[in-house]
Amino acid sequence: MDKNAKEIRVRFCDFDQGHVFKFWEILSEDERVRLLQQTKNINLEYLSKIIHSVLHEQRPNQDLLAGIQPAKFIKFPNSEADWQQCRDVAHVGEQKIREGKVAIFTVAGGHSTRLGCTVPKGMVPITPIKKKSLFQIFAEKILAAEKKYEHQFHWIILTSDKTHNETIEFFGKNNSFGIENIHFIKQGLMPAVDFDGKIIMEARDRIAMHPNGHGGALTALGQSGMLTMLENAGIDTVSYFQVDNPLVRCVDPYLIGAHVKNQSQITSRMVKKLYPEERVGLFCENNGKMRVIEYSDLPGEYAMARTPTGELQYCAGNTAIHVFDVQFIKRFNGDDIQSEIPYHMARKIIPTIDNLGEPHLPDTPNGIKLEMFIFDAFPFADRSVIVESKRGEVFSPLKNSDGMDSLKTCKQDQLRLFAHWLLQAGADIPTDATGLPPFDIEVSPMFADNEKDFMKKWAKLENKPAIGPGQYVE
Repeated sequence: MDKNAKEIRVRFCDFDQGHVFKFWEILSEDERVRLLQQTKNINLEYLSKIIHSVLHEQRPNQDLLAGIQPAKFIKFPNSEADWQQCRDVAHVGEQKIREGKVAIFTVAGGHSTRLGCTVPKGMVPITPIKKKSLFQIFAEKILAAEKKYEHQFHWIILTSDKTHNETIEFFGKNNSFGIENIHFIKQGLMPAVDFDGKIIMEARDRIAMHPNGHGGALTALGQSGMLTMLENAGIDTVSYFQVDNPLVRCVDPYLIGAHVKNQSQITSRMVKKLYPEERVGLFCENNGKMRVIEYSDLPGEYAMARTPTGELQYCAGNTAIHVFDVQFIKRFNGDDIQSEIPYHMARKIIPTIDNLGEPHLPDTPNGIKLEMFIFDAFPFADRSVIVESKRGEVFSPLKNSDGMDSLKTCKQDQLRLFAHWLLQAGADIPTDATGLPPFDIEVSPMFADNEKDFMKKWAKLENKPAIGPGQYVE
């Protein structure tokens, strides 16, 4: 170890990061091993380039917005001809699914601290009656799709250092909810740095590390060997979604069909922005390429701009539901794109140590977390497609403990969706002006996870239940 340790220490000094080993002489053997394990996994050339970029080369917003136009998208159908075209596109997607060409990818590295919980977000109970977790909802949707399409899917779940072991233990206790081909991979980590670009130490023997952002999801597929596994299995399409959306269709034949028909490399679902100040990223176009602008980066005049008919010009809200071409993900993992993907900096209060190596928690931000955003890869796609959806059918994000995008709104959106299905199927259920029923009901994904399948199954029931408080349809 001595020779290896010396080489690593010299290398860190060469990159002006020698302070990482400031307390080396007084560390125990175990502490030295722990620190070396961290440092040997850090690509200093890459880190130095990123630090220089975020500290000295960040472009002002006006440059980022140069040439930006509202995104073009496939509009939600409003005529029978439109619906027939949708059915034709969905049929193409179903063919792709039945051929075993599609895998499922869930990004689940986040904790539920903003919800007042202490578990990984995927473990949060969220359904109205059975209190199923997000993970269980997705598993049941996948099982239903496996039965429908007579094919077992590969389900890849991206965790983080903070959620990995707990997530695996949770699935173990629940026998993976019956899913056979499930894979857990960990999100990559980046060192936190101070405002001078120096790596921050959170202990004498430990660098302050943090997840590298949702853009790291695609690199994690490559680094984990999952891309090779997918290619060997003949899979060329990945259905991607984040863990915080109980309404998502894990296997969406229409979205996959649009992806195939348009020979797209990235295909995304959008919902129309509700109001100018809504905190949602927006799909835009720049020189014919798709990109996403964060709500915080969009100037007020853009956010408020309206069309002659009164609609918001920049209306295409990002749902974080995408379909990726495997070959594009492979390209993303190569040097030609990786070297061009920007990192973003978030100023944070980062626990650290003082000059004596004692723990110290600053009162104000003392450093930068470096993150990649997955949508920064979008402009590199040769062809991309955006599909409009109704918000209440596919999108109800869980972000906050109260207010918008909270446990309460997620539950209400599920209730509205279940009530809508029942009404369309001819059932008698009261609702208010927003479509919300006055009592809790729940439809199991194993019964149906979309209106079309629900109506078919409901019609076949010989003894249809009277819908009332606490009704669970399975």
